[in-house]
Amino acid sequence: MGLVTCQEMREMEEEAFRAGVVAEELMEKAGRRMGEAMVKLMPRPGTVVAYVGKGNNGGDALVALRVLRKAGWEVLVRCASAPHELGVLPRRKLRDLGDLWVLGEVLVPEESQRPLVLIDGLLGTGASGALREPLLGLAEEMNGLRQSAGAVVAAVDIPSGVDGDSGEVYEGAVVADVTFTIGVPKRGLMVDGAVNHVGRLELIILEELPVPAGEDRLIVPGDLRSLLPPRSFELHKGGAGRVGIVAGSKGLLGAATLTGLGALRGGAGLVTLFVTRKAYPLVIASSPPPELMVKAVDSYADVLDHELDVLALGPGLGRPGSKARRQDLLELLREFPKPVVLDADGLNLVSEAGPQKHLRGEMLVTPHPGEMHRLFPGADGLDRSATARHFVEAFPVTLLLKGSRTIVTAREAALHYNSTGTPGMASGGQGDVLTGLLAALIGQGLGTLDAACAGAWLAGRASEMALATGGQSEQSLLASDTAAALGGAFWELAGR
Repeated sequence: MGLVTCQEMREMEEEAFRAGVVAEELMEKAGRRMGEAMVKLMPRPGTVVAYVGKGNNGGDALVALRVLRKAGWEVLVRCASAPHELGVLPRRKLRDLGDLWVLGEVLVPEESQRPLVLIDGLLGTGASGALREPLLGLAEEMNGLRQSAGAVVAAVDIPSGVDGDSGEVYEGAVVADVTFTIGVPKRGLMVDGAVNHVGRLELIILEELPVPAGEDRLIVPGDLRSLLPPRSFELHKGGAGRVGIVAGSKGLLGAATLTGLGALRGGAGLVTLFVTRKAYPLVIASSPPPELMVKAVDSYADVLDHELDVLALGPGLGRPGSKARRQDLLELLREFPKPVVLDADGLNLVSEAGPQKHLRGEMLVTPHPGEMHRLFPGADGLDRSATARHFVEAFPVTLLLKGSRTIVTAREAALHYNSTGTPGMASGGQGDVLTGLLAALIGQGLGTLDAACAGAWLAGRASEMALATGGQSEQSLLASDTAAALGGAFWELAGR
């Protein structure tokens, strides 16, 4: 899904209107689909307040309220001006809601276990520059309720006070937990400095607006669905991918187990964890998943004797204690003839040994910012998108650069920005589960770029599902919770 500027978005809308599309019908579809997406992401009904400006973003928010009310939510409205001063369409959508409480002052939340959601419909793509009163005060009001009352803030298209082209954040800008970007994603939403105000991204597709090809892209389910078609009824475990894992060491065995769990939940037919003979009894004593095969090796070169479709290497390996062990691992990387997912201590090993010598074409490397610094210190001072571009120009690999807006790319490929995930993923082991999941997807026949895009989306969506329906919070979410929720993410990706 390509990215556009705000001006390009306005031109697309005008072209659609000239072709006969009715503005009100487009608003109805956008608002209805936004409401449906909110119900999906926040299935437990509570109280929702739409903060409405004079423009059409406010109209979208008001249509979404109708959907939410039908789903059991208590709905309220907070206007930036007198209701009769709203634009024609927003005023009509407010009337369509019937008898509704329009708040004249800040909401005082009651002590309740019910969710409180605030919809930011103050400004859209037509706005620019700093917020002015009364919009500034309403934006600060939303931010205050988010901090003091645990409100979830959902922005329509662009958080008010964030520039949709440059990503510049103006004083008092709305801090959204999720942004429902309408039609086509806006470029400014991907900028590093805007991430904390944009939050999670959800695209509201409008078929009337043709999607430009564009270079940089947002990872959305519609672009991934064809990568994972229904399985053949005759499929057997050998055909579902043979994944090998080289991970784990004394004190870091959990990383190996979580990588194996990610591969198993990711659909791999056979998953084998290779460990040293010294570590083998410790791994067995830790009770790994019974579906995970564990094999002791005298040398990591022994891994080459096994029939594998993909190798995941690095989680929990620690720093190899001897030069011979380091050379053993580097030789495995050089000699393994099929794709490799390289993570964690595998990346640190390559950083020390020289990336130019050891990074090759069929590798998917998955650094977090600290690992990227060690792997590619020449990128210091660059933003994340420039870092990703320069890295794949220097090395012929697929890159999954972890972060709150994960970036996936490869040489001569667009930048792909992931749209899913939660701050709850800021915990140990999440990357290990992702590594196993990526290996499983490659083992099932996906190329490294497609696997990275699909894996990033699936892991992020699974973490969201664990929070929404699994009884977990951002503080309590574990990597194993994310792994356990992968099934729901796969079902959603399949559109079922």
